[in-house]
Amino acid sequence: MNRVMLVLLTALAPISWGTTYLVTTELLPPGHPLFAALLRSLPAGLLAVVLSRRVPHGSWWWKSMALGALNIGAFFPLLFLAAERLPGGVAAAVAGAQPVIVLALGSLVLQERIRPLTAAAAVVGAGGVALVVLGPAADLDLWGVLAALGGVTATGMGMILTKSWGRPSGVGPVAYAGWQLSAGGLLLLPVTLLVEGVPSRIDGEATLGYLWLGTVGGIVAYSLWFRGVQQLPVIVPGLLALLSPIVATLLGALVAGEWFTPLQAIGFVLTLGALVLGQIVARPAAGPGRPAASAVAPVLTAPR
Repeated sequence: MNRVMLVLLTALAPISWGTTYLVTTELLPPGHPLFAALLRSLPAGLLAVVLSRRVPHGSWWWKSMALGALNIGAFFPLLFLAAERLPGGVAAAVAGAQPVIVLALGSLVLQERIRPLTAAAAVVGAGGVALVVLGPAADLDLWGVLAALGGVTATGMGMILTKSWGRPSGVGPVAYAGWQLSAGGLLLLPVTLLVEGVPSRIDGEATLGYLWLGTVGGIVAYSLWFRGVQQLPVIVPGLLALLSPIVATLLGALVAGEWFTPLQAIGFVLTLGALVLGQIVARPAAGPGRPAASAVAPVLTAPR
């Protein structure tokens, strides 16, 4: 698979996640975000494990639990806590800082050299998202901001460890995603039952919403995402994650029939420019007479 196709397929994951807010508000029972997160992860994860007929072995039992906790189990509760304490635009703007966090973690853990243009793309992308989603009356809540930062840091660390640990030989992306979704879902199960419980009524629209979140936004999205994280320089999926709040804002505007302000249009241009710049500066370079070298430092590997 060529690089352009890999980037496009990886981008489908944050694009699908951008539909989560609209699906949740329009189709799902209100007041049960953790239940939605549980159905998004656990059934799809267990189904992927059954279909792939692959279970973790050796150290991959605890690695799958760690990755599932970071990417699913910790991320969703922190995300919903931030959503409760912050306006949606503020939460999305904080999430836009993920490329900067990934860049810093990649330097610390993977010992990747931070290129000035890469850092500029991360900062400009975060600023562009802020212009798109922040309103003039945005209120800041300390615990909400800390929860949002904790959520994107957890997923950022999950990306770094996914890159560092790789994937066991002979295990496909669907099984690999299934391990993490199952682990994260099992961690969410007791929290969901204790905090929210099960909705009293689940109608046809809610069923369709849960199916969408579990299939397209769950196993399909995470299979594409984890494959991209493993095969691309880590800053590339970090920047692609900016598509999620952008898509959420676009869908919200289309449903509400609102026109974008000039400031939001500038934010879109900056975000798209950062995405393009990130792909260019992260592209492997090849000199005459030698094969293309990876755009990142050698990945730390562990026994598989």
